[in-house]
Amino acid sequence: MHPLRDFLEQMDIVHPVTFTVIFLLASWLMIWRLEAMLRHGLEGTALGTLVVPYCSGLGNLIFVFILWRDQGAPVEIMVNSLVNNVTNLTLLLGLPALLWPLQVVTTRGKAKADRRHQQLSRLALLLTLAAVVFFTGLTWALGRDGTLDRGDGFALIGVFLFWQCFQVFDVLKHNVQRSAGFGGAFYLDLVLIALGGWAIYESLDGLVVHLSALETGFFRAEHLGWITGWLLVLPNALLAFYYAWRKRADIVYSSQIGDGHICIPLCLGVFAVMRPVPLPAFFLPAIAVLGGAVLVHAVCLLTTGRLPRPIAGALVAAYGWFVYTGLLQ
Repeated sequence: MHPLRDFLEQMDIVHPVTFTVIFLLASWLMIWRLEAMLRHGLEGTALGTLVVPYCSGLGNLIFVFILWRDQGAPVEIMVNSLVNNVTNLTLLLGLPALLWPLQVVTTRGKAKADRRHQQLSRLALLLTLAAVVFFTGLTWALGRDGTLDRGDGFALIGVFLFWQCFQVFDVLKHNVQRSAGFGGAFYLDLVLIALGGWAIYESLDGLVVHLSALETGFFRAEHLGWITGWLLVLPNALLAFYYAWRKRADIVYSSQIGDGHICIPLCLGVFAVMRPVPLPAFFLPAIAVLGGAVLVHAVCLLTTGRLPRPIAGALVAAYGWFVYTGLLQ
């Protein structure tokens, strides 16, 4: 049953633009309540690594379900995940840094406690980047035969769950040290976020059904992985630009990196358990761009504590090369 789609059909406004608008509004609802969570028991890095990824990455998990349900091409899951992760680590970190200083650590005019908090945020981000290396490297190793099978899927899900357990205990430890907890408003926000998730499912389902029926033009089933990959990073783009404007570089970084964990390894692992996932032709160039972006971010965080504008421009250019290699070449 699809009550939202049924309502749109009754109003005679079933159209890809309608579904896209609903998707964006639901994503904005999530971002609005995520901002409130900063006041209800979560600090910035924890919000970016533990809560935001599930919200911004919810569409990717829904895409896994829809493609499995409709017997879609499994390779589109891999394409969607690669497009999502490369976009996060290059374009959606590079563009905000070109507009606002993406400064995680600074010593100017900061009290000792603030400097200590920034140092801890940098260490948390470096650890999250290290997780990207392990997740991406494991995917490459398991896929050297050209396919991710059921055993590979269980391995990817297992490492993801271990990482999430580590994150949960870290947040709980942080709250114990601050004598903080989660109040009633925190759980109300979770309910509103769940409502937004339902709207995302309904809108994304309508879009996938529409695109799968098209056979001509760019917006067709053949490019489903690319199109949904770009669509599903739009909530991440809103997060990146909003928190960069708010000068919360820690959330900008952690939200983009953490969202990548939902796609690689979780989405790939879940789908591979149900159906084998073949690798696309541009898999190795995409892995190379991911690895290079992680190295660049790690060096910048260690040396300057920020993402300099020239490096940000290079990341945007690398994304252009990725799109050319994977889609246009």
